[in-house]
Amino acid sequence: MPISTDPIISRDPLPEEATALLTRLADDDAVIRRVALIDLADLEDAYVIEPIVAALQHDASPEVRSEAARLLASWERDDVVNALCGALLDDDPAVRARTAQSLSELKQAASGAILLGWLKQPDPFVRAALLRALRELRVVDALAPALQALVDADANVRTEAVGVLGWLKDPVALGPLASLATGDADSTIRRAATAALGFAPRSHRETAAALLSALRDDAWQVREEAATTLGKLRVAESRDALVDALEDAYWQVRLRALRALGQIGDAAAATQVAALLSHSISNVRKEAALALGEIGEIGDVQTLAALQAAEADADPEVRKAARIALRQIGERQR
Repeated sequence: MPISTDPIISRDPLPEEATALLTRLADDDAVIRRVALIDLADLEDAYVIEPIVAALQHDASPEVRSEAARLLASWERDDVVNALCGALLDDDPAVRARTAQSLSELKQAASGAILLGWLKQPDPFVRAALLRALRELRVVDALAPALQALVDADANVRTEAVGVLGWLKDPVALGPLASLATGDADSTIRRAATAALGFAPRSHRETAAALLSALRDDAWQVREEAATTLGKLRVAESRDALVDALEDAYWQVRLRALRALGQIGDAAAATQVAALLSHSISNVRKEAALALGEIGEIGDVQTLAALQAAEADADPEVRKAARIALRQIGERQR
């Protein structure tokens, strides 16, 4: 059924244009109702919120309800956030998905209290959507439920919980995240947890151990993420493991290991890094040159010769990276 227009008037008198649009919300044609919602939203006035919420909650058409969910993302009020949370329970998957997207666009931390109030819903889709919405709000009170959600039976819920903890950056989450990075059965979650550990202090042993273990994970995506996070944290004791990763079967892992070695800045890895200046993939060659710019020394004849040869590489980006590296090494030794 189309929605009733009777209980929604909150401004008196309503503009003539709005009155006409509200009448169209009672039309039997769902297309007309949907377009009427869009036109109402274009009025950009708070009095249009009630009919849009009513459409979200009561319209018989999933297309109209989805449109209402999309439009409501423009108004971040308690009643709107509550209505969107309720729409996560809609019978139609498309409506639920569109609602989850609108909730993920929330910007005000004050909305977090409403989201947290819905987190005990038994539907895992709802819990995952709410955690996703909480992620960038950085609501401190989300810490405890996110930690609890790390052991949720649903993989999507665990993934979104990792995202919340990564944004909150509370040290209490480091241990649980480290355990997840090495112990979860789902490689996507192991990868997410590995990335989330990037806020750890460099000296956090449990994090370093988990990342080194993740660098040997069966899934290359996890190994790639582990190399990235080790470089971000500049974990010095990871040099040997990262050098080993330069021989990984996947070039993506090699590339991230090169970048990490450059960030760590240990000249002892220069020979192995220089060897990848002849790799078949130009992105790897470029990253090897850039890493050498960070770790190379003016007295290392072999490294300098390799970079000079790379100045004639077939790829212009590799040639540019080689020139940058040679300049960096020269400037560092002045």
